[in-house]
Amino acid sequence: MDLQFLAFLFVLLSGTDTTGTPKPLSPSLKIYKKMFEVKRREQLSALKNLVQLGDVHQQYKILDIMLKGLFKVLEESRTVLIAADILPDGPFPQDEKLKDAFSHVVENTAFFGDVVLRFPKIVHHYFDHNSNWNLLIRWGISFCNQTGVFDQGPYSPILSLMSQELGISEKDSDFQNPFKIGRAEFVPSTDSFQKALREEEKRRKKEEKRKEIRKGPRISRSQSEL
Repeated sequence: MDLQFLAFLFVLLSGTDTTGTPKPLSPSLKIYKKMFEVKRREQLSALKNLVQLGDVHQQYKILDIMLKGLFKVLEESRTVLIAADILPDGPFPQDEKLKDAFSHVVENTAFFGDVVLRFPKIVHHYFDHNSNWNLLIRWGISFCNQTGVFDQGPYSPILSLMSQELGISEKDSDFQNPFKIGRAEFVPSTDSFQKALREEEKRRKKEEKRKEIRKGPRISRSQSEL
């Protein structure tokens, strides 16, 4: 695995389709939106590199780590924003901690949408059985839709496409994942994909068992003092 590339993905983690007339953006939010567009280009560049690996085993390993990190950041940021009563359609936060939490929600929600559309089989393998992730991304999409950041511009469709791909919203009659048109996604076949997933799951379970064995039984302080 390319550790430098993996580190770059972690930096990205920490670092719309709305109806009606877009609300006017405050000067602070306009500045943030320009920064957001720069971040989006970095995210898409990272995903392009991941796609070009062409190795489902490597992609699985990287996405396994990346998605867990993404949802950890999303959950922590949600907690911060709710505790401070920050509303998505309210004034852009000025406190640095709140700014970071706001940007983490917006950027990680968008980035997850990119991952979903490019690696739907791998993401569904995780997402469909994780109710906590489901609740978090539903909240994230709702939050993002109300911020005004995704109104108009090249990134406006990502929230709607992600919602439809995940089954969060009903699919339009003409819905198509734009990254699956004319190709069989990024893995050669369902059989080879499922085989790779099973092998990676077995490998991970073996590693977890080895870690448990190495830890061994622990002697409590009271026993060691007798």
